[in-house]
Amino acid sequence: MKYEGSCHCGGIAFTAEGEIEQVIDCNCSMCRRRGGLLWFVPATSFQLATQPEQMRTYLFNSRHIEHHFCPVCGISPYSEATNKEGARMMAVNVRCLPEVDLGALTVVQVDGASM
Repeated sequence: MKYEGSCHCGGIAFTAEGEIEQVIDCNCSMCRRRGGLLWFVPATSFQLATQPEQMRTYLFNSRHIEHHFCPVCGISPYSEATNKEGARMMAVNVRCLPEVDLGALTVVQVDGASM
């Protein structure tokens, strides 16, 4: 399935393709505050529809995950990093995919605070 997503104001828009089998709810200091539910897709299944210059990026802790957010509305629709196998992955905040029924998702709790 192909999903269209964006930040609140539409300044960052994208499409992501795949099946949402589960999402993670992480309790690290960033995710806990942001409140996102993350779905991981390969970078090849993700297409940014806006120019990268329209967003800002935040790095913290080990500084290997690029947390992208909109400088206008403040929403963080996705992050990206390279996984242990060397593949580029996107962590899509499914709360930024309007057609997804959040109540129907399988949510896995991840203890990112202890990692």
